[in-house]
Amino acid sequence: MAIINERLFDSKAQMTEALAALLEHGIDGGIQRDGNALVMVSGGSSPAPAYKHLSNLPLEWQKISIAMVDERWVDANHDKSNEAFIHETLLQNKASGAAFITMKNSAHSASIGQVECEQAYQALKVPDVTILGMGPDGHTASLFPNSQGLPHALQTTEIVCAIDAIESEVTGSITERMSLTLFGIARSREVVLLISGDEKRAMYEQAKVEGSELEIPLRAVLNHPDINLSVFWCP
Repeated sequence: MAIINERLFDSKAQMTEALAALLEHGIDGGIQRDGNALVMVSGGSSPAPAYKHLSNLPLEWQKISIAMVDERWVDANHDKSNEAFIHETLLQNKASGAAFITMKNSAHSASIGQVECEQAYQALKVPDVTILGMGPDGHTASLFPNSQGLPHALQTTEIVCAIDAIESEVTGSITERMSLTLFGIARSREVVLLISGDEKRAMYEQAKVEGSELEIPLRAVLNHPDINLSVFWCP
């Protein structure tokens, strides 16, 4: 089992403040320890306020690298691109000088682009903080239930993997993704899982119960003995 620290907040504002403080602490720790820091970031509405807050902090941004947790296999100017979202929310203001490592490359498909992406991620230091979200279907990163590539993603010692999800309301029409593997997530010194709302809280509780990791991929994260996980929840 992962080492899990559950923190429940009364509001998104409180959760945002706590996440920003955790990120700042993790970044400072990475710089003090290694001379530089690496944060793995996810898209989604939950971390956006913390990203915007963080972008204004007077950190040593020239020593900070930001890398994606997962990405839809679309161009950076696509309205569903996580890369575009990170540029709009985090890589602004004082944070505009941070190094940024994306997953999307020029390959025609995620499966073809995986080798180049793996090489880029192998060159990175161990992440200081990795931020995960979770969907109502129990996916985290782009590890979607019963998706093509998921069994490999949960077993490999590679850092990234190509995923082709089963189309649903959660995935939308863009099912081809690049994602951190379970190993890639577990490398991080600290992992934060952001959850909001009762529906996702119920899925999180279900994921804590023994069962198939292919049906609820978040289970694989919760069951991993090397993961130091903070779970943030707000209504």
